[in-house]
Amino acid sequence: MRILRSSPWSLPALLLGLLSGLSPTLAAQKLNVLLIISDDLRDTVGCYGNTTVKTPNLDQLAARGVRFDHAYAQYPVCNPSRTSFLTGLRCEQTGVVNNTTMFRSRLPDIVTLPQLLRQNGWHTASFGKVFHVGERMGEIRAGWMDLGKSWDEAEMFQPTPAGKALQGRNLTGGKLKWCEWGAMAGGDDDQPDGQTAAHGIGFIEKCTAEGKPWMVAAGFHRPHDPFLSPARYYELYPSGSLRLHHDPPDITPLPPLAIPGGAFAEAFNAFTDKERIEFLRAYYAGVSFMDAQVGRLMETLDRLTLWDHTLVLFIGDNGYHHNERNWWNKNTLFERSCRVPCIIVAPGAKTGRTCRSLVELVDLYPTVADYCGLHPPHRLAGQSLRALLQNPEAKGRLAAFTLVTRGETRYGQTVRTDSWRLIQWSDGNVELYNQTDDPQEIHDVAPDPRHQAVIRELKAIIATVGPFRPAEPKGRNQGP
Repeated sequence: MRILRSSPWSLPALLLGLLSGLSPTLAAQKLNVLLIISDDLRDTVGCYGNTTVKTPNLDQLAARGVRFDHAYAQYPVCNPSRTSFLTGLRCEQTGVVNNTTMFRSRLPDIVTLPQLLRQNGWHTASFGKVFHVGERMGEIRAGWMDLGKSWDEAEMFQPTPAGKALQGRNLTGGKLKWCEWGAMAGGDDDQPDGQTAAHGIGFIEKCTAEGKPWMVAAGFHRPHDPFLSPARYYELYPSGSLRLHHDPPDITPLPPLAIPGGAFAEAFNAFTDKERIEFLRAYYAGVSFMDAQVGRLMETLDRLTLWDHTLVLFIGDNGYHHNERNWWNKNTLFERSCRVPCIIVAPGAKTGRTCRSLVELVDLYPTVADYCGLHPPHRLAGQSLRALLQNPEAKGRLAAFTLVTRGETRYGQTVRTDSWRLIQWSDGNVELYNQTDDPQEIHDVAPDPRHQAVIRELKAIIATVGPFRPAEPKGRNQGP
């Protein structure tokens, strides 16, 4: 596979001042940055309390740093979410609310997080899915990867011939390629995620040997569909080892815009419970496959003794439903879709701790800038997590926000506080869930007159993120 390269690397910037919490020797160096993104990963991780899934490496990563228990994506779909946290802006600001709009078509001059580092002397590389680009090679375009602005090097991968042999089946009869799942022949590096890990390791080794500060973004496609992983990860979940979630019979019916419909819903509604378990097993296999690749990156930091010189951030880009509300995808405004795992290991920060304060993915940009001593050229929507990394019991933000659209003109916005989730839709419907008494969001209490003051207060909080303007007509502002 060829690696795409831009023009020569930027000239080094002036040395940074001392970073608080670090020794003078370490502070004189630029911190490396390792950003790891797992596609469509919900809290199906051992350190988040799931006792069935096998994620030993992520569990070890959490033991090294701070695990954020309440981290939220700003949009529960790939492209809008990634555009948001890589630019440091909310989706209401970027205008990117689908998977077909290239962010540069709306924000041609924005300085992204990796671009800021690159402009200041870091050597930056993107391997796998970081900015939203199709997994298959035929869909990859350098412009969408932002090569030459955000990255010195960027590459995506496809399965090798040995890794294309599918031992599973496509339950939709080929109509929905995403629904394909199965155990694949070959080893880890016969799949794109294995190659992402291998190339990330090679870049880290090269820059370290040359004494160059680096940022590596490793974008693992699993557990995103199609649910294809090497056979040995399926073997971790033998028949009968998984349980299927079923909603209680008294669950509150939803307003029309709450759950997407169309071909996805038709496919899910046609599944039998046996097929749902197969789907769940395929997702879990993908999580364990991804976890193994994270372990390879961690081993590299061990081998090169880089932990004291590296800021490591692990996130999912959005959550995912596993039969909650009869849904097997993201793109809702419920906790399962908006909440994501987030683990950060920072030099001088606490280790093995859990932070239960609300945080958002839009906080990543200011956090990296803070630790690297850089000043972003535009106003960021988030706030640095440095204080929470140094004191995980401290109080963070009061609210977290997520947006979703339904077509070109309809949309919903949600605010999550410590106690409540309010969802308001453009058609006037409102939902309210008590996060203390009903964390699974089973009962909508918005009709209860006792909660009208809470609804008014939360609506006023949503208004603080700024207005959302529906997308322009199709065919405009799309990428190249």
